Amino acid sequence: MIRFAPVMCLAAALLLFGPATPVAGAGLEDVEEIVFACRQPSAGSHWYENFGYYAFDENDKTYRAMGRLCRLNLRTGAVEVLVDDPQGTVRDPQVHYDGRTILFSYRRGDSEHFHLYEIQSDGSGLRQLTDGPYDDFEPTYLPDGRIMFCSSRCNRWVNCWYTPVAVLHACDADGGNIRTISANIEHDNTPWPLPDGRVIYQRWEYVDRSRVAFHHLWTANPDGTAQMIYYGNLHPGTLMIDAKPIPGTENQVVAVFSPGHGQREHAGALAIVTPKAGPDDLGSARTITKDTDYRDPYPLSEDCFLAARGATLLAVDGRGRSRELYRLPPELQQAGVHCHEPRPLRPRPRERVIPCKAAARQPTGRLILSNVYSGRRMEGVEPGDIRRLLVLETLPKPINYSGKMPPMSFGGTYTLERVVGTVPVEPDGSAYMELPALRSFFFVALDENNNSVKRMHSFLTVMPDETTSCVGCHEHRTRTPANPGRNALAALQRPPSKVQPLEGIPEVFDFPRDVQPILDEHCLDCHDYQRREGGVILSGDRGPIYSHSYYTLTALNEVSDGRDRLETNLPPRAVGTSASPLMQKLDGSHYDARPTPHQQDMIRYWIESAAAYPGTYAALGTGMIGGFPRSRLETSDRQWPSSIAASEAIRRRCLGCHDRSMPLPQYLSDNLDLVLSNPDFDDVRVRWSRHLMFNLTRPEKSLILLGPLARDAGGYGLCKQRSDGQPGESAVVFADTGDPDYGKILALCRDGQAHLERIKRFDMPGFRPTPTYVREMKKYGILPADLSPNAEIDVYATEAAYWRSLWYRPKEPW
Repeated sequence: MIRFAPVMCLAAALLLFGPATPVAGAGLEDVEEIVFACRQPSAGSHWYENFGYYAFDENDKTYRAMGRLCRLNLRTGAVEVLVDDPQGTVRDPQVHYDGRTILFSYRRGDSEHFHLYEIQSDGSGLRQLTDGPYDDFEPTYLPDGRIMFCSSRCNRWVNCWYTPVAVLHACDADGGNIRTISANIEHDNTPWPLPDGRVIYQRWEYVDRSRVAFHHLWTANPDGTAQMIYYGNLHPGTLMIDAKPIPGTENQVVAVFSPGHGQREHAGALAIVTPKAGPDDLGSARTITKDTDYRDPYPLSEDCFLAARGATLLAVDGRGRSRELYRLPPELQQAGVHCHEPRPLRPRPRERVIPCKAAARQPTGRLILSNVYSGRRMEGVEPGDIRRLLVLETLPKPINYSGKMPPMSFGGTYTLERVVGTVPVEPDGSAYMELPALRSFFFVALDENNNSVKRMHSFLTVMPDETTSCVGCHEHRTRTPANPGRNALAALQRPPSKVQPLEGIPEVFDFPRDVQPILDEHCLDCHDYQRREGGVILSGDRGPIYSHSYYTLTALNEVSDGRDRLETNLPPRAVGTSASPLMQKLDGSHYDARPTPHQQDMIRYWIESAAAYPGTYAALGTGMIGGFPRSRLETSDRQWPSSIAASEAIRRRCLGCHDRSMPLPQYLSDNLDLVLSNPDFDDVRVRWSRHLMFNLTRPEKSLILLGPLARDAGGYGLCKQRSDGQPGESAVVFADTGDPDYGKILALCRDGQAHLERIKRFDMPGFRPTPTYVREMKKYGILPADLSPNAEIDVYATEAAYWRSLWYRPKEPW
């Protein structure tokens, strides 16, 4: 146990912290003291990057130190230090309803983890509430006596970064009986009770849409039931976080609106949200500060908010005007210490208590859909068009190494999606289903041919024994269900439908295993290197990151997925199989290509489940050459001798034609980033990408060699050049394979092949996941702690066991 500094006397505190500025004003007259935290900002650049370690190295921590919990008297300026730990980190104080007890998150200087603690306002009675190899933070008292907080006990990592995830949990007042409240595979943040008993919090998600734009305000009951959008989910581009109800108002909250993907330590503009017009009305939110470096607002009234800004504590009014309440002394500012989370130290009324509706002993919950045809952006969808709902599950990552998609997809998903099965939609548009509790599900409405009509672009969770409902598909949030003119919904005339698995369809698709054999059987006669009809190659030969077929299908938009786009709630049939040209080529009309019905379903459900390349997260950080050096696990070939020689040959023989308007990659890891930053080069990006130019399975079939090689030498004879190196009609670039420059480029391709054989891709014999993947699977208890370094690992079975370990298991009553 770390030693704590005793409560300082006033004189000592003034020497350390300097005097506060006595203030008075509207909203502050009833506040004599506030409690706040001090610490150095986190090491990362993102709002969530402030606990745990980076994936590459357990010793590379996201957090910093100089932690203090302080009590400030606004009348006298006196500061008392309740907790002082120069090597530790203090954050997230919350004052109990009694006005004396302070709940906070604390990483002791001798610990790697944040846990929940309580202390009395006079510095006495310090006690630790939670423990274990997890991080617990952002706690808030609930009116029924429990505590809600965010925790990394969920055992998952950010899908587009290399730091761990924390989601909502709850515990008893003494830290016991910890329960999971959220099934989010990304972050939940800053829970806080509303006067009606619900909890408002930030939820980050990106189902079939941008990973950097949808992090908005949601609500739930304290037991996790009734999870619902509060504000902003249709409006990308702002992180909405740290929301709290404004006393004396009707349903108004103050929040931080942090620009773009959010700033470090939740910094942003202060905003007031009035959601009477619904969660999508842009006019319901107004920012009250122009600058975007405010943090941790606490509303005292509708015209007075406590806030932190750098090394200062402020009082901000409803027009954004501020006055300084306190400033850290120069020596702490020079150490990079900031003020955080000011809270008034005074009693406050409890919010309404919502009785627990979840039944911990039940493994499932139920969902009622009133009318699938009732909703926004349902134009052109007629009654009877939708026959069933495809149930998909977003799957958490056990580790991650990059902010990019590869190798999961090319420009699409970061996330694997499980095909759970289907449930029927009744003729009146209603559905009633039973779902496993505490998992992250979303739906695709399917027509009579099992093609997509509408996608959800979000996820839902049912708690144990919860019955929840929605009006329709992307329902209007400001409308109640319309009376259908009958006594009851057709779906409610029977027990809830259990999700029916799809016979012969894998739960998690793996493109080389599940899709490539179908292309080999039906497509290669026309789309291989010998006969490259339409310039399209559908061979499974490997490029630097993907197979040529996978890259071609996704880059040419033959499959339609979310594409990491900023848009949401798209029109019907805009995403998925109905919008995928590939599906339209499978009915025999495309040169008699006739896959069997089962093969068509394989391609159909691969597309609907996000069209990923690998079927395992073990592929992350492996089997890739170049392009994303921040992952530290991928390989760059720029300094290979063969790469230098090939680059010189390409510049000498090819750049006369392939200038900036039609560039060629000069080495295996050349992404052409500078040239292709212009969206006008999309076609060039596809046609001349390194992902197609280099063949690491059959190096002599590399397009960068076949294109300029004479036809009678086995090439395509596409590139011609005069003897002086300029464009012309006199001769092909490479008359035969004996050309020295041809040999230099081939040598690079062969070196790439040999290197890939050494580092192994997920679909290659002898593949082994990264040591950090194994480290995390051991930590989660999936792989044995004493696993031999050379032991074979079935990554598909390992991952299936990992996901099962996260499933809800019935427990004792809450």
